[in-house]
Amino acid sequence: MIHRGGARRTNCGPRPAGRLSEAAQFFRNWTEKPMQLGSVTPSSRILSKVMASHVDPASVGPVVEIGPGTGPITQALVEHGIAEERLVLVEFSLEFCDLLARRFPRAQIVQGDAYALAQTLEGKLAGKAAAVVCGLPLMTRPEAQRLDLLAQAFTLMQPGAPFVQFTYALTSPIPTRDAFFTWKGSPRIWRNVPPARVWTYTQLSMN
Repeated sequence: MIHRGGARRTNCGPRPAGRLSEAAQFFRNWTEKPMQLGSVTPSSRILSKVMASHVDPASVGPVVEIGPGTGPITQALVEHGIAEERLVLVEFSLEFCDLLARRFPRAQIVQGDAYALAQTLEGKLAGKAAAVVCGLPLMTRPEAQRLDLLAQAFTLMQPGAPFVQFTYALTSPIPTRDAFFTWKGSPRIWRNVPPARVWTYTQLSMN
């Protein structure tokens, strides 16, 4: 199930060449759009597992992943116990949309701009999200845009639901001064190349 804008699509761009590996496809896209992808390789299995571990399989509601790329974190979410039918994958690349549709045929795939998340997902979520998992290279964007993305995500999420993000930087990719959220960073994941940290953000209670 693939959506682009308000329309439903059965395909989302041309299929990659027959035996082109996912890593090679990721690298090709990176050479074309390095600032959009941020890394020359997909997230490692260990990093993907840490990301997925922050989503409770017993939670109710859709799980949104933004910037899934070739789907390593998506696969980790499924292996962690998140039903594929619960996944809403927001991806800008048409090629990656097509790949994701083949890898995860029961997931809902939305082609669009994650930095306009509220608009991109308007009318496409069956209730408030249980989590938002983000694989975008946030540090390539201005601080105001990062904060705006998080604020948009919170409007789509259940109270207390986590926004999960990784970064290769030592500090939080979301600025924490004057924060409207709580945050927690993981230990550095040295087995990922390059080493990374996973951060979770939760909206402050309005009570």
